[in-house]
Amino acid sequence: MKKWESYEEVAAYLLDKFARDFGLERVEGKQTIQGQRSGTEWEIDAKGVRKGNEGFIIVECRRYTASKQNQEKIGGLAYRIIDTGAEGGIVVSPLGLQEGAEKIAAAENIQSVELRSDSTIYDYFLRFLNNVMVGVHDTIHFEDEVIVIKK
Repeated sequence: MKKWESYEEVAAYLLDKFARDFGLERVEGKQTIQGQRSGTEWEIDAKGVRKGNEGFIIVECRRYTASKQNQEKIGGLAYRIIDTGAEGGIVVSPLGLQEGAEKIAAAENIQSVELRSDSTIYDYFLRFLNNVMVGVHDTIHFEDEVIVIKK
């Protein structure tokens, strides 16, 4: 499995785990949705569904470790939101957004979620708004010894 595929799966899993914090009922994995204006199909990394199926948001995962998400990339997500009738979006990346991208995100109801690039479903550092979620997983090994004494 490629690292970006794993990142998408981990992001969708964690967003689903914390769905209520985003005002969502659930987060579904990768799928294709239909553009209403363009008539084209869009493959999205995940889909956040509002309570009672009352709308959805698009989740875009970008595991770029050298730079923040730029204006052009967030503009592309903004168009997918408009074209599909989504209520907004979530962009998941390790480094967050550049200044121009932040302006587009604010205008188009796109939340930025920072998720470390090496995250797993057990070990993660997830930050959005003023919230930080941390997962730590460790293995503990127990040994036991029984001694039988005959009398």
